[in-house]
This record gives sequence, C-alpha cells and structure tokens, in this order.
Amino acid sequence: MIKLKKVTIKNFLSVGAVEQVLDLTKTGISLILGENLDLGANGNRNGVGKSSLLNSISYALYGQALTNIKRDNLINMINKKNMVVSIEFEANNHTYKIERGRKPNFIKFYVDDNVSSEDTDEAQGESRETQAEINKILGMSHEMFKHIVALNTSTEPFLNMGAAKQRLLIEELLGITMLSEKANNLKELINSTKIEIDKEELVIKTIRLSNERIQNTIVDVETKAANWDKKQTKALEELVSAMEALATLDIDEELKKHEDLKIWLELDQCQKQFESNRTHKQRHLNQLNTQMTKLIANYEHTAEKKCPTCHQSIDAEQHQKMTDDLETAIGKLDAEITTETAEISNIELQLAEVVEAKSTIVKPTTFYNTLTQALNHKNTLDQLAKDWERESEAQNPYTGQAADLTNTIQEINFDNLNALSKQKDHQEFLYKLLTNKDSFIRKKIIDQNLNFLNNRLNEYLEKLGLPHNVIFQNDLSVEIMLLGQELDFSQLSRGERTRLILGLSWAFRDIFESSVENVNLMFIDELLDQGIDSAGMENALGVLKKMERERNKDVFVISHREELVSRVSQVLTVIKENGFTRFDWDYQN
Repeated sequence: MIKLKKVTIKNFLSVGAVEQVLDLTKTGISLILGENLDLGANGNRNGVGKSSLLNSISYALYGQALTNIKRDNLINMINKKNMVVSIEFEANNHTYKIERGRKPNFIKFYVDDNVSSEDTDEAQGESRETQAEINKILGMSHEMFKHIVALNTSTEPFLNMGAAKQRLLIEELLGITMLSEKANNLKELINSTKIEIDKEELVIKTIRLSNERIQNTIVDVETKAANWDKKQTKALEELVSAMEALATLDIDEELKKHEDLKIWLELDQCQKQFESNRTHKQRHLNQLNTQMTKLIANYEHTAEKKCPTCHQSIDAEQHQKMTDDLETAIGKLDAEITTETAEISNIELQLAEVVEAKSTIVKPTTFYNTLTQALNHKNTLDQLAKDWERESEAQNPYTGQAADLTNTIQEINFDNLNALSKQKDHQEFLYKLLTNKDSFIRKKIIDQNLNFLNNRLNEYLEKLGLPHNVIFQNDLSVEIMLLGQELDFSQLSRGERTRLILGLSWAFRDIFESSVENVNLMFIDELLDQGIDSAGMENALGVLKKMERERNKDVFVISHREELVSRVSQVLTVIKENGFTRFDWDYQN
C-alpha cells in the first residue's frame, strides 16, 4: 500500500512562517471546514486556505499545484520567501520523505531516512530525474492523482476532457501506458541494436575493402612476378643464344674480315670523295663555259662596232677599248677552263683506279660491329657466361609476397550481424505488438479491464442514486444513456455531474488499486457542495464510510456544509487570522 502519512507546510499560499502539520492517517472520515476570522467569522468560510492543504500535498509529491498556479505564486505573498513543503509516506516496505522549497529553490528526497537525491537550482529547484523516480514509486501520474486521490472542483472532469486526454488517462489506468513505457524502452533498445548493426556493418565493410585492396595487390604482385619470370627467361635465352653464336665463331676469319672491311671502307670513302670532287669541279667548269659563251657573244657584237649591252653604235676609240678588254677576259677564262678540265680528267683517272681496286674486294660481313669487340671475343664469352650464371641465380623478388598477402586476408564473419539483425527484427515485432492499436495484447488488456471498470462504475452510480447507464466502449469512448437516449456530459444537471464525477473517480481508483497499489488517502474537495441534494450526499457519505471501514481509507472531505459535522469522526478547522492560516482539530464522539 502507498500510505501518505504526514504533510508539513510553511510559507505556502496562505500558511505563514508558523509551520503547520497535517496527519493524513486519521481514522474515520475527517471533515475540513473553514473559519475566516479576518472577516469576523460568523459563517465566513471562504478564502481561509482549505484547498491549500490539497495543493500542498500535490506540490510536495509532484512539484506542482492541482491547478495551473505558477510555482513562485505558491510562496506566501506576505513573507515572500522560505516556502517549504514536505510529505512523508510509505511504499514497497520503505519510508520516503520529499522536501521542496522555493526561494531558495531545492528538492530533497529521502529513502529510509537517507538522502537519495538532492538538488538546488536557483532557476527551478526541481530535478526531472528525482521526479521520475518519485512517479515510479507512486505508480501514477499527476493527472491520475487528481482523479483518484485529490478530487477538486477546479480539476477538469474526465468527461469534459478531450478525447486524446481521456484516452491517455484510461490507457494509464488500464496499464496500457506501461506498455508504452515498455515500448519506449524497446525503441531505445532498437536504436541501440541499430547502432550495433551499423558498427558491425562498418567493421565488415572495412574488412571487405581491406581484403579487396589486398586482393588487388596480390593480383598486381602475381603479374609482376610473372613478368619478372618472363623477363628472366628471355634474358637467359638471349645469353645462351649469344654464347652459342660466339662459340661457333672463327675468330681469325673474323679478324681478317675486319681487316678487309677496313680496306673496303677506305676505298669506298675515297670513291665517294673523288665523286664529290668531280661533281664540284664539273659544276665549276660548267659555270666557266657559260661565262665563255657570253664573252664570245659580246666580242662578236663589239666586232660590228656595237655596244654588247644596248646594241647601239659606238665610236672607234670605244670600240678598240671594248675589244681589248674582251680579248683579255676571254684569254684569262680560257686558261681557267683548260686548267679545270685537266683537273677533272685527273680526278676521273684516280676515281677509275679506286673503283677498279674496290671491285676486286667483296664487302665482308662481320659478326662484331667493331674490331675492338672482335679482339675482346674471349672476354665477351667469359662475361656472357658470368651474366648467365648471375641471371639464372637471381631470385624473383615477388615470390612469396602473394602468399604473405593472402595470409593477411581476414575472414568475414556474419554471425554477429545476423544475430543482431534477428534481434532487431524481434524487438521491432514486440514494439509493434505494444504500440499497434489493433495489437491483441492491447485488446486483451482493454477487454479484461473494461468489464470490471464498467461494473464498478455502474455499481457506484447506483449507490449514488444516478439512474444513468454509463459505459466505456472498446474504443475507450464513453456512452451515457438514460431511458434509451444517449446524452452528453454537459446535458446532465450539476448534481448528476457531481454523482458521475464521484462514481468515475471511485471506479478508476478500484481499477488502479487492483492492478497497481492501494492508496490510503482520499480527498473530496467541495464536490459534495456542487449541487448534490441531501439524498445524494447521504449516498456519497455511505460509500465513503464503507471505503474507510472496509478498505482502511483515510478520507478527507472539504466542505462548507455544517450538517456534515455530526456525520464524521473528526473536524479540521482551517482558520484564517491576520492573513495567515492555521489548523485546529476537533474530534467527534
């Protein structure tokens, strides 16, 4: 059982610096009445701070009032600081205490008298982690607390709430919220599994890429090794071929061929030189003959006493001078022609001798290109043998590299990836079961609890004297029927709505306590003043007394109705005096 035992209040709303303590474990029904001495008493019961009690319990447990009051507005407006509210309770065989304060802001959470968590924050004075831990212990949200523990006229009635809010509350009540929490946990697990899958896929991809690089290197090495072997084989074959050719060579004959080749080359060179000289001389002779022809033509024109250039007549003196000059030039040129002709004849004689001498020798074909190579024939043979031995002993530098690289190829193991993928599929299947509205798990939970909820609700409505039949449908909507006619909640009278609010609260409480945990405390804040008639009040008191008696509930009724005084076990008077609230117990016989 969750047993709320005691709340302590200081500088909270109308409660001042004098600490007020409320024992929440009073036997029987406790009536809370107000007396406003600042207004002269005489039945003035408003504005004394009765609801501050309920708001203090709400704030102590959840860090917020029942209504949307800003946290700093909960601080006593006169003292304006040092607001402290604490509550003590038992649950799960442990004792707990929560202390919350504003200005300064803090929260302290004790478990079995030991500080479980403590947080001081000038901005908020709240800790989400601590509050989440408290909510888990209580097993209910703040919204559920307002509907099954702390009934207040300011709380929006369940049937006035929007469909989305109604569904959330009913799902929490039926334990479907627990499925959502488990689904959220599963979602986190799925995300974690996906991260692990991504990591594993990255590892596999890295290994695969590494293996591909290694394999490409192996192919490259094998190609280089094969090319090296081919190159070595070719080199050895060429060396063997060269040695075989040299071994059959008659070196004396080779040397004689080189001598004959030398003579032949010298004669060939002389021949080419004489032919070149002859061509040069013949070209020069041709030029001289051309000049001679021109001089003779000029001389003939001059003989006719005409200018050889313009062919005009010239006088005797000019004629004589031209004739003398041309005769001199012709004589000189004739001497040059005679000399050049003689030289050409001499060159032709020499050329003929060279050609005749060259014709007696056949140009020999040698094995070596030069005489020096031929003279080094033995050294060449020895060097070829050494080259062959060195080449044949050379080791392929790429041999073994491929094998070594092959040993570095990593085996890709898909077992872990397959296991993670299978795990993710299983988690996603479970997640769908928990979140899909058509899931048989959700339907099973709803079907099992709806009948119980509807039975308990209509039993309470019958005890409260409400003739309406109120049924929760499978889609979690609510149907209100009277004499075969469906009604909206707003169509009910004020007293009928109050009866229905009470019946819903008690039915919700029965469902909560059957599936989660019993709660000792129950507050009815001025609901019995909301248009309910005497018969309705008697019926409600009857239900509350039975709960107190048979189920050990600690029931607190906040009301303005003095006729309730004689019907309860004790009365707590909330007194407002000089702007501050205090509590005064009056026990009934």
